Amino acid sequence: MTPWIQPAADDPFGLHNLPLCATRDGWVGVRAGDLVLNLAAAEEAGLVDAGGAFTGAPNLNRFLAAGRPTWTRVRAQLTDLFTGGVTGTVEQHLHPVDGVALALPFEVADYVDFYSSEQHANNLSAIFRPDAPSLLPNWKSLPIGYHGRAGTVVVSGTDIPRPQGQRKAPDEERPSYGPSRRLDVEAELGFVVGAPSVPSKGAIAVDDFREHVFGAVLVNDWSARDIQAWEYQPLGPFLGKSFATSVSPWVVPLDALEPAKVAAVVQDPPVLPYLAESERYSYDIRCEIRWNGTLVSRPPYAGIYWTPAQQLAHLTANGAWARTGDLYASGTISGDTPEQTGSFIERTWNGAQPVRLDDGMTRSFLLDGDTVTISATGWCTGGAVVGFGEVTGTVVTQV
Repeated sequence: MTPWIQPAADDPFGLHNLPLCATRDGWVGVRAGDLVLNLAAAEEAGLVDAGGAFTGAPNLNRFLAAGRPTWTRVRAQLTDLFTGGVTGTVEQHLHPVDGVALALPFEVADYVDFYSSEQHANNLSAIFRPDAPSLLPNWKSLPIGYHGRAGTVVVSGTDIPRPQGQRKAPDEERPSYGPSRRLDVEAELGFVVGAPSVPSKGAIAVDDFREHVFGAVLVNDWSARDIQAWEYQPLGPFLGKSFATSVSPWVVPLDALEPAKVAAVVQDPPVLPYLAESERYSYDIRCEIRWNGTLVSRPPYAGIYWTPAQQLAHLTANGAWARTGDLYASGTISGDTPEQTGSFIERTWNGAQPVRLDDGMTRSFLLDGDTVTISATGWCTGGAVVGFGEVTGTVVTQV
């Protein structure tokens, strides 16, 4: 039995957060401070009522599919449970977080990655198209994105084998096949669809975002820049992106991020009606990227140009429906300075300005054995912070 100690008000994983997870032991849980409650056991004991969505569930998909009324009810039950004096019945289902082996929190149905940071788009344009306009004509009319590969989304802590593929340096006459020489990261925020859309009703309205999306995770969209550069014209990212995407194990509910809402950037020119939000907001979420333990960047999410509500409306605008477990990501989050960029191609300006790590080594792109950890917190009114935890991965040689 684990004694219950209510987390402090300033704990990033306090009762104002209550992120959900799945474990390698086959049960789903909720975190409160440094403890994780086994939700399957709690539901079987009558402590929470998710309509059976937790009982015997290896991941969160059944609960995600239940929809916002169930999400709201269970969140209120958990808050009451943890604040009303935890009994021995509850304590026997609590586990120290350090002793819980975390798994991919939900089965990913589809994966879409957007390109929604204006600063990131401007930086890449300056690197690759210095004599061309910084943004293509369509960039401020619609959220640009690509359809990724759901089967290679992995949970934080999973090793990342260096991808193989075709690459061609500018001074090479012909392409060659082999391991990527320019392996990179992208710090992103991902949104998890719970309640699916109804195909016969068409697109999800931009103001119905909260009815369909349960919460958010951290994303590292690993990128092989040399493979990507050779293949992406004319159809866009493919093998340079699809080999691995890492996500954090904690799904932070949108309800926990309500106090972190901030006004989104002004869009100019005005968007088309299907993308026009009645309440336009972003979230004050601040990321940190560590390269072999060295803090190299702090990307700020608040300044993202295209909001998650607009992204969801757009990805269903053609009649495609959203499914439970769909994951869509913001695209690389970058700010106005090199120390706020969300990828190493920007941070090192395509390798021309290597960064020095705390061990004295310098890096431009990832070497085998390098570990990248991205963390984030949501900053709320009143001074509280909401923890996302970490998404981490180590590059290994492909066998």
